[in-house]
Amino acid sequence: MKIDNPSQTQTLGADLRALRKARGQTLLDLSEALGRSVGWLSQVERDLSEPSIADLRRIAGILDVSVSSLFRQDAVPAHEQGFVVRAGARRPIGSREAGLVEELLSPDLTDDFEVLHSTFEPGARLEEPNSRPTQEVGYLVSGKLDICIDGKWHVLNRGDSFRIRGEAYRWRNAYSEPAVVIWVIAPPVY
Repeated sequence: MKIDNPSQTQTLGADLRALRKARGQTLLDLSEALGRSVGWLSQVERDLSEPSIADLRRIAGILDVSVSSLFRQDAVPAHEQGFVVRAGARRPIGSREAGLVEELLSPDLTDDFEVLHSTFEPGARLEEPNSRPTQEVGYLVSGKLDICIDGKWHVLNRGDSFRIRGEAYRWRNAYSEPAVVIWVIAPPVY
């Protein structure tokens, strides 16, 4: 697959490597799951080879991310690449939960953490407890959100923040306005 946007080719391999490592997979693990050689996958991660759309779909499925999350939305000027993310150029990321829209605020997934802009629409909820081997901090920019951490519910208002360190959590927006949260996750999971 030929990618016309140079900013995509310069971050795709690094993002794939970061996602693979965040999921505790080795090159061998992922290459076997894909039915591809370790050498091919290594070249993709170093941006020396470009995966086909079919390969990207399989990789995204195995890493549990959307294919669209692997690509930047707009061209990034070279002097801003890796430093600046413009509001209109955020990459969609996603837990695929109904009513939750997540965008990557970090320039890519190569840092020890990622920063997300999460919008929880009215009525959105995560029913089943989720836990992951991460440290996470969230700051409620607007709206109101209920979050359950380690079995205890908390009502968050604008300006409140929270921390999750591997505990099981759930959330719900039972209110009439969207809730916007800036969420920092280490290591990256998307």
